[in-house]
Amino acid sequence: MKTLDELTAGIPAGPAVDPAQVSAALTRALVVLDDDPTGTQSVADLPVVTGWAVEDLEWALATGASAVYVMTNSRSLDPAEAARVNTEVVTNALAAANSVGREIAFVSRSDSTLRGHFPLEPDTIANLLEDAGTKVDGVILSPAFPDAGRITVHGTHYAGNAQTGFVSVGDTEFAADKTFGYRASYLPEWVEEKTAGVTRAQDVVVIDLEMLRTDEDAVVDRLTSVHNRTPIAVDCVEENDLLLLARALQRAEAAGANFVYRVGPPFVRARIGQVPHAPLTPEQARPADFAPASDAAGGLIVVGSHVGLTGRQVDALREATGTPEVVIDVPTVLDPDRRDAHVEQVAEQAAAALREGNVVVRRGGAFVAGRDAEESLEFARRVSAAVVEIAQRIVAARCPRFVIAKGGITSSDVASRGLGMRRALVRGPMLPGIVSLWEPQDGPAAGVPYIVFAGNVGDESSLTAVVSTLNA
Repeated sequence: MKTLDELTAGIPAGPAVDPAQVSAALTRALVVLDDDPTGTQSVADLPVVTGWAVEDLEWALATGASAVYVMTNSRSLDPAEAARVNTEVVTNALAAANSVGREIAFVSRSDSTLRGHFPLEPDTIANLLEDAGTKVDGVILSPAFPDAGRITVHGTHYAGNAQTGFVSVGDTEFAADKTFGYRASYLPEWVEEKTAGVTRAQDVVVIDLEMLRTDEDAVVDRLTSVHNRTPIAVDCVEENDLLLLARALQRAEAAGANFVYRVGPPFVRARIGQVPHAPLTPEQARPADFAPASDAAGGLIVVGSHVGLTGRQVDALREATGTPEVVIDVPTVLDPDRRDAHVEQVAEQAAAALREGNVVVRRGGAFVAGRDAEESLEFARRVSAAVVEIAQRIVAARCPRFVIAKGGITSSDVASRGLGMRRALVRGPMLPGIVSLWEPQDGPAAGVPYIVFAGNVGDESSLTAVVSTLNA
């Protein structure tokens, strides 16, 4: 465990960058392939689509927004499916951009704790761009998410917070992920590990924090010196570091360089020069005028994440508010003979509880491990399908005042399949820099606040705080 002062000792603060300066220099819209919906938690007032038909992407790009989000949910897919989805999104986005007359660039947004399909996803994007005649000089690796305690210093990625300190991310529970686990925390070594040695650590370019903050010309020189998809790992400790990077990237791209971005949530905010949005007030978080009429007195909180922090947040909500809980028993869901009756029972209990107030629907029961990564993903998909059906049944019976989805994959599945949402607007964060509120534009819950709450952000009181705002 290291303190922030220890990690940044001797490194000066960088010159402050005005986000408006970055915004004014934009020439291309960013199409963000988000491998789960939590990437929107750092931005506000941008369109998001859960499908990627050309007409959906045309709608998003035609809003004039500087970035549009496409929910691929690819972190829940096997590699072949993830490649297929990325291919479809990029192909359709290029067609949509041509149709509406906008220049675009691609962002592969993934986990700030390094989980996800790397290098497959940025490689897939790069292949398609090069097939279309656009060379890709580098892949920008910027997983940092300072708002959530993920920072990168001297090429090493850390998780923690300023109060208790930071630990190398390879030593956290995230690195032990059954599907996307890893050992390395030093990003060049992580790239070598994830590419099985195809890309060696010494071939990864590092833009160190001191260079980023003190010598923009050197950063630009480094960015413009790479070719053939060279991975470029960039340090970041605070928002201004990302703005410094954004300004250097604009200069490098103006000089003819092209990049694919593999990044954490706040990169897009800085890259488009958007000022961090203050947490939404109770008035801003109310249902829209076009939300369906309902006799529900409360909201639905769907908990799919199984990380330790989520469990503590749910415990804190229970202790603070006495919110009733209905448990989805995982072993029962995985039993074909008992699954359907259990799903119906959970949905009926939750819908009834909404008439009195809020209700939590969460996973429970004994943990069921797959024999390998493929089977683990298959079990996760079957549980997620049950969660989706339960959400559909609840909304059909009694539409909630709001819906909170806890966990990235859960958020994607409940939005796109549970609520039938294809298009939404990201209104802003519920907490500083984290937890996003979407306003669905279609589906049976159109206009009902939909809160995307990652499993691994916030502290023990964060879920309670969000519920309090929504109840006010």
